[in-house]
Amino acid sequence: MSEGHLYLNGAWTEGAGDGFASFDPATEARVWRGNEASTHQVGAAVEAARAAFPDWADRPRTERIAAMKRYQAALKARAPAFAEAISRETGKALWETTAELGSMTGKVDLSIRAYDERTGERTAETAFGHATLRHRPHGVAAVLGPFNFPGHLPNGHIVPALLAGDTVVFKPSEETPHAGQLITECLEEADLPAGVFNLVQGGRDVGAALLDQPIDALMFTGSGAAGAHFRRKFADDPHVILALELGGNNPLVVWDAADAEAVAGLVVQSAFVTTGQRCSCARRLIVPEGASGDAIVEAVNSLVDRLIFAPWDATPEPYGGPLISQRAAEQALAALQQRIDIGARVIRASGPVGSLPRAFVKPAILDVTGIDVPDEEMFAPFLSVTRVPTFEAAIAAANATRYGLSAGLISDDPAHWDHFIRRIRAGVVNFNRPTTGAAGDMPFGGLGASGNHRPSAYYAADYCAYPVASFEAGAVKNIEGEIKGLRQ
Repeated sequence: MSEGHLYLNGAWTEGAGDGFASFDPATEARVWRGNEASTHQVGAAVEAARAAFPDWADRPRTERIAAMKRYQAALKARAPAFAEAISRETGKALWETTAELGSMTGKVDLSIRAYDERTGERTAETAFGHATLRHRPHGVAAVLGPFNFPGHLPNGHIVPALLAGDTVVFKPSEETPHAGQLITECLEEADLPAGVFNLVQGGRDVGAALLDQPIDALMFTGSGAAGAHFRRKFADDPHVILALELGGNNPLVVWDAADAEAVAGLVVQSAFVTTGQRCSCARRLIVPEGASGDAIVEAVNSLVDRLIFAPWDATPEPYGGPLISQRAAEQALAALQQRIDIGARVIRASGPVGSLPRAFVKPAILDVTGIDVPDEEMFAPFLSVTRVPTFEAAIAAANATRYGLSAGLISDDPAHWDHFIRRIRAGVVNFNRPTTGAAGDMPFGGLGASGNHRPSAYYAADYCAYPVASFEAGAVKNIEGEIKGLRQ
């Protein structure tokens, strides 16, 4: 166990601000307790990162790769305990957090490959010498982590940033401080130079204090509303690069698919995995009017009956757990009720899951056909159904959102896919697979309120370094012959 809950300039220390804690939403047991970083400690973290930057950026790339390999080894050694810790802090099923640790360890090799392919160096010979492309790190990167994947998602910013030569100040979600501490302990085992990586803990005030510091990059995963705030905050400061991985009001279209039970599996895994707490979850199911649409909705509803929502260590193994907190559940149920109040028809009602803590909520399915519902992401296992007369109307309904993260089509007709992929506006678009399917060796990001055209995953290398193009000659030579219009 580390002595202290902040990691500043290579040393653990206790926060000087208010105390706070995290709890297992499945049992309400306390998981972690510590003090927030003070504004002074946040400033000290950024100062340490700033002081460490020149040396870290100038080191041979092979040294940074070796450090990330040591971090990877620490993650692998701790993987079972780390996965259980994430399950305790988020309530997620152990099968899912085990997969999360696998993604974290795999991210190192993928990031090394992406750095080579997307931000490496290349040189071409020219008549005067050569032209060279290089990439340089930005400087101090602030990384703000989310609660739903408190290991994998911040890891997806931190690893490529450190490989590129950036230094990092990391603030985990206040809902998952223990996961942030465990990431830091693994990085400490990697023997990074003091100040290269720093951890501050706390809530919104600590995050705001961090963003008031002289940082060079903000790497954020979270809500569209928070992303919009950050855009406004840094609108007059183009020096700070923003990489915003935000949410979505994601559509899933089903059209001309004969096997309703097969469709149901894809819809359920799109809408309800992680208890609906993935930014790529399908929030809107768009189906044909009439009997074929009815059959799809009925099959989905029937399959949901079989899903087990229970504590992460329950037997039999659960499909999903609670939302991150009782407060999150209350907010989600209020948003659901708002839709019902304006006319949405209840196909499947939500509510508490037996006598379990109130962070647990049942999946819900609403029919919102013909109703003007808010274009907002409900971060919960809630699915809205819209029925339309034609495939063109289905695409129009799918695109009727200010978001643009993920989308999907389920169909037996490849011609529909050819048309859909040309017309749909989203950054992750899947065919006959769940909308939640994504790969670390592909970009991940969206348009509109879902991001700022800087996708993460394999493309994270792009926002961790900037390109420098150079024309270079080996000696000073007279180029008067190249200057037109000289008087003789």
